[in-house]
Amino acid sequence: MKTRLLLASLAAATAMTFALPALAADSAQDFVNKAAVGGMFEVDSSKIAEGKAQDQGVKDFAQKMIDDHGAANAKLETIAGEQKLTVPKELDAKHKGDVDTLQNAKDPIDKPYVQMQRDAHKEAVDLFEGYAKDGDNASLKTFAQETLPTLKMHRDMVEKMASMAPAAATTDTTAPAATTTDTTTAPAASGSDSTTPAVATPDENNPAAPVPGANSFTENQAKGRIQDAGFSDVSALTKDDQGIWRGKATKDGKTVDVALDYQGNVVAGAK
Repeated sequence: MKTRLLLASLAAATAMTFALPALAADSAQDFVNKAAVGGMFEVDSSKIAEGKAQDQGVKDFAQKMIDDHGAANAKLETIAGEQKLTVPKELDAKHKGDVDTLQNAKDPIDKPYVQMQRDAHKEAVDLFEGYAKDGDNASLKTFAQETLPTLKMHRDMVEKMASMAPAAATTDTTAPAATTTDTTTAPAASGSDSTTPAVATPDENNPAAPVPGANSFTENQAKGRIQDAGFSDVSALTKDDQGIWRGKATKDGKTVDVALDYQGNVVAGAK
């Protein structure tokens, strides 16, 4: 009886030894498949949103997805090629259906796009987090570790947009902000978390200190926003770990520290 049990244990161990290499190869290829399809979906869906979304914040987010995921997709393809792994060239049925939904939609696509991004980034963070920890391919594991912080930043950005979805979805959100006076816009900025009212308010209605948060402004957009607030000679812009653009600018003949937060608030003298 003991002999039979020992033989059975040895047989199981032998089977596992031969199975592990195949499992490792499948795991690496599975990561490439899912990461590549997810990345393609980000770019394809965001190209549609960049053209069809109504809210400028959603458009800016979509452009960032195109840039960031486009770069990550190219890097993944290079690494996969070096590792002799196959990179999918087309979306799977689910993601293709989501892209078609956005492309064929007659109603504003801001809400469905943001929800798709919430789902996609939850899946992406889980996928990359798992592979960064337990991945079986060293090069892909490093790729996952290096890409994960960007994915988490995207997730935080899209969650912030989702929390503001009711305001962004109304047709009156952006147009009145451009046409109403400061007195009507100011309460909206102080009474909600929406980026749209904050961007529309003048400097005197901004908070005394910049508000930390995931910042989707590019450097050029940040510079333009600060210039629109009455500053000139904007220079040395860098984004800190709180998502705040900081730099130097001139106003009223004086050089001052200036900051721009994710809501579009421009704050002078902020350090």
